[in-house]
Amino acid sequence: MANYLVIVESPSKAKTIKKYLGSSYTVVASQGHIRDLPKSQLGIDIQHDFEPHYITIRGKGDLLAELKKEAKKADKVYLATDPDREGEAISWHLAVALGLQEKDIHRVTFNEITKTTVKSEIKKARKIDMDLVNAQQARRALDRIVGYEISPILWEKVKKGLSAGRVQSVALKLLCEREDEINDFVKEEFWTLESEFSKAGAKGVLATRLSKMDGAKAEVHSEAEADAIIQRAQDAAEMTVKEIRTGRRVRKSPDPFTTSTLQQEASRRLNFTPSKTMRIAQELYEGVEIPGRGPVGLISYLRTDSTRIAEEMQVAAKNLIRESFGETFINTEERQQRGGRIQDAHEAIRPTDLTLAPNKLEKTLSRDGYRLYKLIWDRFLASQMAAAEYETQHISVEGGGLEWLATGSVLRFAGFMKVYSPADDEEEKIVTIDGLKEGDAVSIRKIDKTQHFTQPPARYTEGTMVKALEDNGVGRPSTYAPTIATLTDRGYVEKEKKALYVTELGSVVNEFTEKYFDIIDNVGFTAEMETRLDKVEEGKEEWKQLLREFYKAFEPQVEKARSEAEKVKVEDQVTDVICDKCGRNMVLKNGRFGKFYACPGFPECRNTKPFFEVIDASCPKCGGLVYVKRTRKGRLYYGCEHNPECDFMSWDKPSVKNCPKCGQRLYEKRGRSRKLVCMADNCGYSEVLPDNEGEN
Repeated sequence: MANYLVIVESPSKAKTIKKYLGSSYTVVASQGHIRDLPKSQLGIDIQHDFEPHYITIRGKGDLLAELKKEAKKADKVYLATDPDREGEAISWHLAVALGLQEKDIHRVTFNEITKTTVKSEIKKARKIDMDLVNAQQARRALDRIVGYEISPILWEKVKKGLSAGRVQSVALKLLCEREDEINDFVKEEFWTLESEFSKAGAKGVLATRLSKMDGAKAEVHSEAEADAIIQRAQDAAEMTVKEIRTGRRVRKSPDPFTTSTLQQEASRRLNFTPSKTMRIAQELYEGVEIPGRGPVGLISYLRTDSTRIAEEMQVAAKNLIRESFGETFINTEERQQRGGRIQDAHEAIRPTDLTLAPNKLEKTLSRDGYRLYKLIWDRFLASQMAAAEYETQHISVEGGGLEWLATGSVLRFAGFMKVYSPADDEEEKIVTIDGLKEGDAVSIRKIDKTQHFTQPPARYTEGTMVKALEDNGVGRPSTYAPTIATLTDRGYVEKEKKALYVTELGSVVNEFTEKYFDIIDNVGFTAEMETRLDKVEEGKEEWKQLLREFYKAFEPQVEKARSEAEKVKVEDQVTDVICDKCGRNMVLKNGRFGKFYACPGFPECRNTKPFFEVIDASCPKCGGLVYVKRTRKGRLYYGCEHNPECDFMSWDKPSVKNCPKCGQRLYEKRGRSRKLVCMADNCGYSEVLPDNEGEN
């Protein structure tokens, strides 16, 4: 009997694929890359035309030996790594490491891990696409050169342990530019005027806002101006209904998710970081154990910037919509692929099997897995549904050179909003007068004035940062999450209530790269490099030529920074924590394992203390701060700052609320749903938390 070997990246993916293939197939996991550039050196031979030097990754020798053993026994070897540049490169490295001849290479890709797709794609095995591989090699070499050339300069001139990166540095620049906009912002005062009109003998009032003065847009900059306008309105000879107009407006259904939009929406709706979103989506793609069915891949491939949907899935979705809501809810308009740099090899992110509705899997999936799957499901179904329709209303009142306007809209047909409600639902009914018609005379009941000030631009969140990177053409779907995570890990950025703040260290590093390395600190240049990498992938550009041109411009900047840059002093953040050995105020530092407190008297005083995250709630026993801690095995727990004097410790997070029944502290319990629970004996009180309440 024939013996076929299929190599994928992960054990969970191997388990799912094995279920669909017969006993003739052995499915094993490479656990990611087998070969890579060495960590201890650049690994790119610049003198010999940028030839990379790959080695077997440390710790993977035994795994490689086992793969070679299995490959020798096999009649055919199928390389089934992910369907993107990185996956193609992993397959190429496997082929080289296993000593496969070109005629023996069988490359297969799965946009979704379902029985139909797996069996179909195995029959369509192809050779390795070296254009894809070379695009990955070019990206890897660019990132390695930038990181390994600039980072040592940062260690010498700024601080040890720092790093710079081709995409990372541009992301930091965008954050710093936003910080500058906020700091430079000068607020301006403005006022709004709202009035209520009535009509003699008629019930009701018409609520309006000042829209125009003497035919121009109304702009009120001070209270004195507002008072003058109010007096002008009250002195007007008459106020007349100038126009009553109704209309129709449609709101088109949203596109299905791309990697970027999934990360943005999961951040906004579920409070997930981009890294968490990608981790859970990877699990859903590779396969989840479903009772009675074994491992099932629940979503299509998660790294994509395409909004295309396969025709058969469009048909399946429309059949489901027809059965659930009726024919009128089906989208009959052809959806246009959005513009920009789209790699259309993949579909958008969608469910793989529409018979597996989220409600059927709520008890099977983890809480977060269920929430993300439901988000993907709802968005996909909504994308195939008809537009929502609103009836719009417009009523204007005129008199004394002033025009007052009332606008509103009422949802008349829900369309896609039956399954996916936008956060900014636009329905707003007009408060009006019974029987009102054009030409009617109305009188002012009251006018209210309200002071406002213009607001600075909002700080980026992780979700809006993903959008900024995409809008600027910086990075690719696979790089958004790790780029943001690196900025946080390096201490360049801190997160507070979802907003990203640039630290002093981040500002110093940005100023340094801005001054000496404008080639990587330039948004336009980085976006252009992404376009050229796409051309390498398409076979339209030679990958080493890209490296030659980049290095020719980059190396002089490296030499200039080495010779001219002066040492930059970065002050550590001083805290209120007192060193118990010498009495100094300790400073906050970033180390290999995160933040920690250190005595500024080093090397005379070498005292350090662990840094703990503090939650909002106080200790239920003594009122002290409550720290988030971890056991040696990584499990989270909550403990009092006064330990061991105070022995409070809990696996469950204390809340700021007390039990309405007995007055004891409530604790947050996490399961299929999140609840606040009273731990007191003979109480039993609990309440369900909304999705985002209480999350950090």
